Formats: sequence, C-alpha cells, structure tokens
Amino acid sequence: MDLLNTLVDKGLRRELPTREEALAVLATSDDELLDVVTAAGKVRRQWFGRRVKLNYLVNLKSGLCPEDCSYCSQRLGSKAGILKYTWLKPDQASEAAAAGLAGGAKRVCLVASGRGPTDRDVDRVSDTIKAIKDQNEGVEVCACLGLLSDGQAERLREAGADAYNHNLNTSESTYGDITTTHTYADRVDTVQKAHAAGLSACSGLIAGMGESDEDLVDVVYSLRALDPDSVPVNFLIPVEGTPLAKEWNLTPQRCLRILAMVRFVCPDVEVRIAGGREVHLRTMQPLALNLANSIFLGDYLTTEGQAGKADLEMIADAGFEVEGTGQVTLPEHRVTAGVGGGCGSHAEAGCGSHADAGCGSHEGGGCGPCGSAADEQAPAAARVPETARASEARTDLVAVRRRGAGTDLAPNA
Repeated sequence: MDLLNTLVDKGLRRELPTREEALAVLATSDDELLDVVTAAGKVRRQWFGRRVKLNYLVNLKSGLCPEDCSYCSQRLGSKAGILKYTWLKPDQASEAAAAGLAGGAKRVCLVASGRGPTDRDVDRVSDTIKAIKDQNEGVEVCACLGLLSDGQAERLREAGADAYNHNLNTSESTYGDITTTHTYADRVDTVQKAHAAGLSACSGLIAGMGESDEDLVDVVYSLRALDPDSVPVNFLIPVEGTPLAKEWNLTPQRCLRILAMVRFVCPDVEVRIAGGREVHLRTMQPLALNLANSIFLGDYLTTEGQAGKADLEMIADAGFEVEGTGQVTLPEHRVTAGVGGGCGSHAEAGCGSHADAGCGSHEGGGCGPCGSAADEQAPAAARVPETARASEARTDLVAVRRRGAGTDLAPNA
C-alpha cells in the first residue's frame, strides 16, 4: 500500500503527514488493518524499541467537580455512583503510589478533580510529591490538577514534579459541545504554562464521544503543534449516569486505526493507551502494543481496569518488555532538546499539546465520563447514527472502582 509506505518513511524521518494521509488511515478497511498496524509498528519500534512504559494513577480527590465535562463521572451534577472523597494525605497518597511502583510502574500520575488548584492545593500536592520521591528513588511524578494559574507550574516543578498533564480531549470546533464551563483555549494555555515552567507536557485526546474523523485528525494535529512529550489516547468509558453513557461508537478495529494515526502524526512521542482500552480493545489489547509504547497499570480514577498481573502477562506474551526506571523513555534527540530538565523535549517534530486534568484518560487517566444520561445533554451524540449507539448503558463492561485510594481495600496494581 503506497499510503503506508509513505507514512512509514515520514515517521522514520519525523516528518508530518498530510491531513489527507491521516484521514486515509482512519478510512482503511478491516481487511487492511493488519497492514496498518505493521506499518505503524515500524515507526514505534524505530523510536521506542519493544519497551512498554507503565504508569500508575492515584486519585487524590474524587468527585464533586464544578466543571460540566460530558464524559466525566466526577462532573457537576453527575449521577454516577462513584467514590467521593476529599484530599488524600501525603502518606496515604504515597502508600497508594507504592502499590503501582511495586507492580512495575515508573511514573505516578497524581490526579485531583476540580477546575484547577488553589495555592493551598499546590502546597498539598507538593508535600505529596516529596513524600513519594523520598520513598521511591527514580520515580517520575506527573501532576494532573486542572487549569493552572500563573506561577503554579513553576511551584510544582520546584517541588519535584517531572510532568504535567492536561488533555485537549477533542477538536477546537466541537469542544463547546462537550464542555461549557471552560474553553479549549484554557486547556491550551495550561499546556503552554507547563512547557514554560520546564515540566514535561502530557496532553492527549478522548475518542468515542461522537466525533468525526476530521475532529480526530484536528485534535491530533493541534497536539503535535503544542509538542507534548506524552500523548494519552483515551477511549470513552460510557459510565452510567453521564451524558455520554450511551455513546458506544468504538470497535477494537476503530481503536487500532486511531492509535496508528496518532503514531504516524506523532512518531517520536510517548503514545499512551489510557482509559477505555479494556472496554473497547478487549482481546485486541496486545496488538495495540505495536502502536503505543505506554499504558496505565491497574485501575483508573473512578472505574476498574484490567488486573495488574494480567497487564504484565499481556506485555510479556506479546513479546514486549516493561521499561525500567534506569531506561530513558524518549528518543535521545527529544531528551537533549528538552527545556528545563523535563522528561523530554518540546522541539522540532515532536507531537504537540484530559479531561478534568487527568493524567491519561477522561476516565482512565484524567477524569472519568460523568453526567446525566439524557442524549439531549450531549450535542456531540447527535452526529452519530442511532444504529451506531447502544440503547442502554453497558454495566457489564464498566465497573466503578471500589478499591484502592479512598477505600480500605488493597489497590489493583
């Protein structure tokens, strides 16, 4: 396929594909899918070998968010039966993080619901970062706290944070259909603040909210322009009690095509399979490791994930290896071009600039899908034919988290 040969050549040179080429990847048939995965896999291996980076989420403060993001189970007015609790103490958060690190994670993502942190919140998180780093040599810490005010990114950097996550989630043209309490520009501004402070920027998207192929390409090209070091690709987890609870628009094949497109557009950047991989990729998760070089281990913010042991077995069985703390995730050219000692670079052909400030998914690494279940509350859904959507919430595929942070039960890691 001439298209795939062209995309591989461009990926190996870190050259930006055309929009038409990116759209063509999403339009390939199921008969061509393995060819697409093979081609994108060549680019992935060029820059990341067969290493898989493991990340672990700690939900520092769950629920009761004043923002109205339609995908999020922690949103304003959410009817989702999720765990709700206020800030974990530093020792509690450190204990939660230790479970993920013991399971093989090298990065801990500290997430808190809310529009953005107060200065007191930054103090809390700074104390938590110190507690985690004091007890775990070599660990990376990513903060995911929402929209940042001036000076807050610098304070987090001084406290020892390595990275900051804030996802764009969807295209600028459709952002108002998903969230009304803040703007797309607000999100871009926070990613830029993280860059300027010398933090490694982490910013990605959520697929499956009723968006078009053009929307997906738009947000990925916007991300490349913002140039984060890490791009989490979330697949909407339609949690019962949220506006998007009936948005079941994804197939495993569709998810693989999306991941391949992201890899071609962002060839040398950490592409992370974040929230929803278990729900939508299901038995095809191992194939996705040929496209992405990073995943979340264990549970997500408000929903359960695959058992941590199963994650490790999947990686080994697929012929990949867990990336160790002594290994550098990003290619050398991005590390040496990094600003302020962050985890990567913000230069050249990197990939550019989640939800509720999560670290990987709307539900998986950021905030979860939340809201009320009426279709009329989710304008994006109107763009999807009724036959493409499930008639009711799939409680058989989505389980609310009842263990780990905020509970007395052992975490899944």
